Amino acid sequence: MAGRTTSRPRGKSATRSRPKPAKARTRQTRRGRESAEARRGRAVEIFRRLSRQYPEAACALDHKNPYQLLVATILSAQCTDARVNLVTPVLFARYPRPVDLARARHSEVEKIIQSTGFYRMKTRSLIAMAQALVADHGGEVPRTMDELRQLPGVGRKTANVVLGNAFGINEGVVVDTHVGRLSRLLGLTTQADPAKAELDLMTLFPREDWALLSHLLIFHGRQICIARRPRCPECVVADLCPSARLPSA
Repeated sequence: MAGRTTSRPRGKSATRSRPKPAKARTRQTRRGRESAEARRGRAVEIFRRLSRQYPEAACALDHKNPYQLLVATILSAQCTDARVNLVTPVLFARYPRPVDLARARHSEVEKIIQSTGFYRMKTRSLIAMAQALVADHGGEVPRTMDELRQLPGVGRKTANVVLGNAFGINEGVVVDTHVGRLSRLLGLTTQADPAKAELDLMTLFPREDWALLSHLLIFHGRQICIARRPRCPECVVADLCPSARLPSA
């Protein structure tokens, strides 16, 4: 006599969901929608703590004058500040003034800045920028956003860097990769577009803090809030961050 075969019931009851592995606790905004006033208060505290954590925060591009900072910032596109700082001493020794760079041969500039990447495009921008400084501004770097943005190779981010760090003029917030990423993680903006993120940050922080804010977020992004391996347990603003991943208690 054949043994009895027990058929398994079909349907949803036969499918049991397996428990998901435990994950690190993430402080997503379970507290509900944050009011504008609460976000401003949190932003102020984030700035205060980061200022204490990084008292040395400043522009990482080596420069001695506005011209050098403008050149270095153009070179920093798609390149690390450390690499730019290796290149600019040679470049400035060869072309110490805008008038010198304006007369430069493309091939000579390309050879010096090749390691920064996109060196042909950057060479065209640098020489054209220097020619515009000589022709339209008497060889001096202008001090307004509109005039800076009219220079070849200069966009809003570059203009903000020069204004804030060379002249102490806070016209906007520099939103680079680190600043944009950390601003979203900290819940200070939801915008991926740098221009829109900048507007959100400008409404949260006092004008006099705009230049320093960028440096603080950049320092924090390089040392603690690293993109692929954030060190949340060591973060001084983890309790203020809706994205913090902390071990479960």
